[in-house]
Amino acid sequence: MVRRFLVDTDVLIEYLRGSAQAIRFLEGVEGSLCVSAITVAELYSGAKGEEEETALAQFLSAFEVIPVDEPLAVRGGLCRRDFGPRHGVGLADALVAVSAEDADAVLVTFNKRHYPMLREVIVPYHRK
Repeated sequence: MVRRFLVDTDVLIEYLRGSAQAIRFLEGVEGSLCVSAITVAELYSGAKGEEEETALAQFLSAFEVIPVDEPLAVRGGLCRRDFGPRHGVGLADALVAVSAEDADAVLVTFNKRHYPMLREVIVPYHRK
């Protein structure tokens, strides 16, 4: 069985900025890579102009995008309700978490503390 990894926005930003560690990690993953539709929105919100949008679309074509439909949105809202007050989990993080669960994927992020609801979270490397 192929292991699946849902990559959080922070890791992809490091990759797109040319971080050697991020590039090594993502290109060395043995398994399939996916992203939440929330991550897609976050990445596009930082795109500066049409050229970056085109490059981003090409980059994201390498990932399966996990859509946020109504059932996933309900689960994300409940997750935010349950974990937000005690753990400071925001709505975007809650939606990314339930996207990982929905995809049966391990979340890859630098913000492990934002995901107390997940059994397995990988921090790909420690940033300096």
